[in-house]
Order: sequence, then C-alpha cells, then structure tokens
Amino acid sequence: MTFQRIVIALLVLIVAGLGAIGYFEWRMAAQVRTLKAFVEGYVFNEAVMACEQVKSSTPFKWNGGKSTSVIGLNSVKLDKYNVSASYTLVADLVYCDYDPIKRKAEIGSSFLERE
Repeated sequence: MTFQRIVIALLVLIVAGLGAIGYFEWRMAAQVRTLKAFVEGYVFNEAVMACEQVKSSTPFKWNGGKSTSVIGLNSVKLDKYNVSASYTLVADLVYCDYDPIKRKAEIGSSFLERE
C-alpha cells in the first residue's frame, strides 16, 4: 500500500511539474512576442527610409508600391559569439534586408550571404 501511495505522489508531482513548465513557457513566449513586436515597430520606419535610399538597378518603392509586405526581424547565430540580425521588407517582389545594428540596407541580397 505504501508503494502505491509513493507512485501516485510521484505521478502527481510529475504532472504538476509539467504543468508549471508549460505555464512558464507560455508566459515567456508571450513576452518574447511582445518584445519582438516592439523592436519591429521601432525599426520599421528606419528600414523603409534606408531601403528607399539605396542605389540599385531595381529600385525599392515601399511608398506607392502595389504589393508590399514585411517579412520581419530575423537572426542567425553565425558562431558562438556573433548573431546577425536582419529586418526584411518586400515591395513589388524586390527584397530589402536592413541591418538594424549597422543601419545599412541592401537590395536583393540574401540575408544568409551577408557579411
């Protein structure tokens, strides 16, 4: 009888632990989404201005573009110490990657091929 009580108590503790972990993950995901939305909103105007000012054979026209969309903020961990960030916009099938750290835009570039 004691063995059954111990097994039931352990099962209850495992279920409670999994519930606590699920709740913590849910709360952290909500905070990360909020932070990402704030950063994207902060960077958006800067990215549009930089992308429209880049000299290119295929001009980037966000204002007045027929088909515009925001791909959003992306990041790639290049190695143990470096993370590269990019905010990507698309206007009339012309991609523009904006680096919010360097404050530099590149038209038609692949985010993964940037230096």
